[in-house]
Amino acid sequence: MQADNPTLTERLAAAIADGILNGTLKPGLRLDEVGLAQQHGVSRTPVREALRQLTASGLIDMRPRKGAIVSKATPEQIESLFVAMAEMEATCARLAAMSMTPIERRRLQARHEAMAALAAAGNTDAYSDANVAFHSAIYVGCHNAPLAEYALGLRRRVGPFRRAQFKIEGRLMRSSREHDAVVRAILSGDAAAAHAAMLHHVSLVEDAFEAFSAINAA
Repeated sequence: MQADNPTLTERLAAAIADGILNGTLKPGLRLDEVGLAQQHGVSRTPVREALRQLTASGLIDMRPRKGAIVSKATPEQIESLFVAMAEMEATCARLAAMSMTPIERRRLQARHEAMAALAAAGNTDAYSDANVAFHSAIYVGCHNAPLAEYALGLRRRVGPFRRAQFKIEGRLMRSSREHDAVVRAILSGDAAAAHAAMLHHVSLVEDAFEAFSAINAA
């Protein structure tokens, strides 16, 4: 499962995705693996893997003899990803409320409290990294290995959009409050409330990303 610190590939994917979503890297631009590797001081292997991850998100189009081309995920593609993610994460939260061990519940509470401090400090990058680990802990806590694996794979596809929405003013604190509802439901063993709180949370994440997109399109 996802560690607290992102891997080199994940950091590269995040940097490239940020450039695409904020308009620095325009649709149709060819991304050169060698140039990206030199720019970031890495080998081509993590660059290649990062581009592969972004292909699954709809931000990169791999074309024969042309390589990686900046694409633009359509609103319909993004909506489909968020709907799938919301349902997947809500199910994980419901099962976690039923299945988490006492130590897993304490660790989830500790993660949430640490993230609340990051939100209050306005530390967007650290909060974003911790957010991945927070949700991954819920996947693990559902104690269903196939479901956790599917959730993590889908999470990677939605990741660039979830990360971008944290740039909306006030979003960190709102995210933390939404997490609070999820955590309270899981800790109390209320499966129905955990499902509903997570479903609501991911829907608000999608709304925040739409607001981010509107700002950057203006």
